[in-house]
Amino acid sequence: MPVRPLRLLPLFLLVLATVFAQPASAAPTAYTGSAPVNSQDDDERAAALKTALANVVIEQTGDAGILARADVAKAVTQASRYVLQYSYRADAGSNAPLTLVAQFDSAAVDAMLTRLGLREETQPAAAVDATSEASVWIGGVRNADDWLRVAGYLARNNFVRSSRPLEARGDAVLMRLTLASDVQRFLDAVAAERTLAIESRDSVSGDAEARLVLTP
Repeated sequence: MPVRPLRLLPLFLLVLATVFAQPASAAPTAYTGSAPVNSQDDDERAAALKTALANVVIEQTGDAGILARADVAKAVTQASRYVLQYSYRADAGSNAPLTLVAQFDSAAVDAMLTRLGLREETQPAAAVDATSEASVWIGGVRNADDWLRVAGYLARNNFVRSSRPLEARGDAVLMRLTLASDVQRFLDAVAAERTLAIESRDSVSGDAEARLVLTP
């Protein structure tokens, strides 16, 4: 009796994932800031990145009036130097239809704060997270193109240091991730970027911390 192609799909996915899985380069930890926007226009994005970085500076210094200093305000205008990645989140019911969510290189921001005298040079960075391990199911992986989208996303994500497949089941692959943050910060980034949708943040069958699904 011939083997049906659908029965071979999990094995195909696991082989494919193993072949293409590559450890991601070590990623810097990040500070996250946000700002409301009306569109994804380039000029509006540039202004929103400055606002997002300003919010990070206020959070890190604990001084809501710190932007009154001319040198700090000038540094914030150079937000593009510090940004690692950004995405947009729809905000129905708010004054602005979108929120820009930006992740900034924490080491570079810390160096800027030190240069401005806002952080002691010997003081350890407040937001440096220990490396963590997590397993997540990623569903919706039906063919090679889907897997390449997943692998490309994990390689670009600044919270993922490395990834490897453990198991394939149906159209899902169980991935073991080494993260530059805790798993909740990684999932927050996933939710903001929308390449993967979060089906569950709870333990899944005892073998994973979350279940994600590839968006169409």
